[in-house]
Amino acid sequence: MKKKGNWTFFGSIVMMTAIYLLIEYRLIFSLVFPEAPTSRNEFISSTLGFWHSTRLACKNYFLGHTHVMTIHTLVIVPLSFMVLWAIRGKVNGSLEKRYRSLFILNIVLSVWYAFWFYQGWGPLKEKFPLLNTFNFARFHFLRPLIIYLMFAVGGYILWRKGAGWQKFVKICLISQVIILLGFNEEIRYRVAGEPSFKQFYATEEFAEINQYIGEPKGSYRVASIGLHPAIAQYNGFYTLDTYNNFYPLEYKHQFRKIIATELDKNSNLKKYFDTWGGRCYIFVAELGKNYDFRKDSDKKIRHLQLNTKVFKNMGGKYIFSSVPIMNAKSNGLIFKKAFEQKDSAWRIYLYEVK
Repeated sequence: MKKKGNWTFFGSIVMMTAIYLLIEYRLIFSLVFPEAPTSRNEFISSTLGFWHSTRLACKNYFLGHTHVMTIHTLVIVPLSFMVLWAIRGKVNGSLEKRYRSLFILNIVLSVWYAFWFYQGWGPLKEKFPLLNTFNFARFHFLRPLIIYLMFAVGGYILWRKGAGWQKFVKICLISQVIILLGFNEEIRYRVAGEPSFKQFYATEEFAEINQYIGEPKGSYRVASIGLHPAIAQYNGFYTLDTYNNFYPLEYKHQFRKIIATELDKNSNLKKYFDTWGGRCYIFVAELGKNYDFRKDSDKKIRHLQLNTKVFKNMGGKYIFSSVPIMNAKSNGLIFKKAFEQKDSAWRIYLYEVK
């Protein structure tokens, strides 16, 4: 009997692909028809040695990745090897073949992800810029689909082996659901003491800041220290800093002048910004890669060195800092007021550039 194509499913894939392409049209256009250089032109990703890449592949296979939380370690990984052992002598079954294919593909995706950062790729990436500007490692984002298909097929294979195995599969399914519920972000972050959305974006607090400034938001630019610029952006402020997957390289170089001295103090921050730059933040050596100092923090910045002249030339006028800057005057900053509210995660110190 001739198989019929599942055109509804195929059509849904085409539709979602088209939607993603439309959403990311600027990124796609810049990759296919490059004009002005973007921040992606300075990406340097192939820095890992062979054994480091091997360890990363194992870590990705067993633990997953923060951007694609598969939560498969405790239940699905052991079950997958049990199924592989159970079908070791069966070479002709179609279900067994599918399972082996999924098992191998899962390994291949982890190896591909890790070895995309292997330094051996360096010469090839230099010769073909697209290999640098486009992160081909992200094909490992397919792993959740592959892993849970493998879980389903493997569970069914064991289910067919009898009543005892059926009980085992039920236990695995229930356990996996419980684990997934526990990893729900609203539960996980609350247990970890992370702020709620309301506390994080602190709309009432930033409305108070806006009222205090008393100027049209479009007439000046701000930047944040010790908290993500997305918070100011969410509250309608125009920011010089941003988290962006691509933006003009010229802007990155201009912004870098503001934080150049701070980057020179911290080699990790310097490498982080210069070889990636997706976080175009006001990095401070004393804070490191920490962007969420909450109002219960006693952290203080004592040796800040920013080029506020460049900041001002770029339209910057105010800095929102979640920690006090003890040497603000030497940086040409005037402390205006500290803001704090009960339902906010932050205490915001407002500074104005002279």
